[in-house]
Amino acid sequence: MQKIIPHLWFDKQALEAADFYTSIFPQSKITHTSRIRDTPSGDCDIVHFNLWNKEFMAINAGPHFRFNPSMSFIINYDPLSFKGNPEEQEIAARESLEKTWQHLMEGGKALMPIGEYAFSRQYGWVQDQYGLSWQLMLTDPSGDPRPSMIPSLMFTGKTLGRAEEAIHFYSSVFRRSEEGVLIRYPEGMDPDKAGTVMFADFKLEDTWLVAMDSAHQHGFEFNESVSLMINCEDQAEIDYYWSQLSAIPESEQCGWLKDKFGLSWQVTSAEIEALMKEGSSEQVDRITRAFLKMKKLDITAIKVAAAG
Repeated sequence: MQKIIPHLWFDKQALEAADFYTSIFPQSKITHTSRIRDTPSGDCDIVHFNLWNKEFMAINAGPHFRFNPSMSFIINYDPLSFKGNPEEQEIAARESLEKTWQHLMEGGKALMPIGEYAFSRQYGWVQDQYGLSWQLMLTDPSGDPRPSMIPSLMFTGKTLGRAEEAIHFYSSVFRRSEEGVLIRYPEGMDPDKAGTVMFADFKLEDTWLVAMDSAHQHGFEFNESVSLMINCEDQAEIDYYWSQLSAIPESEQCGWLKDKFGLSWQVTSAEIEALMKEGSSEQVDRITRAFLKMKKLDITAIKVAAAG
């Protein structure tokens, strides 16, 4: 199981959105659906799905949080992943990018229109019909290889100028980490301050992420609409990540926390997720009643609840 899984919060459209996304991206499918009952948001549907071989989860849990571009997903179209000579590969990559762009624009809107930019010969930033943001990029094949899909964090508003601090912090928390490219804003790109992060990527366990600062007046910040779920091996690992990441006590609830940058995480375990997937509806109900009372998850107590 993937160590870090992006988790999307919808009002009622989780399954519909998962169907839409899996129809667009290659190597994608819905892998499991389930329902948890009697939560503060009522009955909640949970959808597990893969996009380009990357695991995602989504939940229907009411209209409490809305997606915004502080969390987006970069889609890399690397010509080297297509067949043919270099010219044919670039044509195929461009065509694939444009096809995806057209699908995501159905009911959506362009945040940065598709075109040529200094950092990419073809790029566009789109907010889809559900409000989720995607950055489609033609990748330079001479660069270091990266996954086709990468979560991207924008540090703005209260967290402006803290992207580099966040990269160092997360890299210190996760036992296996790697820092990649770091490009700073030069002079003359007001309102962005020279020296802050224009683009950087880093790897936590098996997941690459991107971070950037933006001084423009966006009017949004991180919220619970997109969280990162950590699959822990045991209670000791749950305890470790909880102690390292949780910085806002009032946000602690049933495995959810917020770190010092306002980013939401869910600290759970593969064992708990398996119980939720494989258990009967009665077992899932008992597990749900148990974890809704918790802040940090207790694997032993949840297993006792599952056993009745």
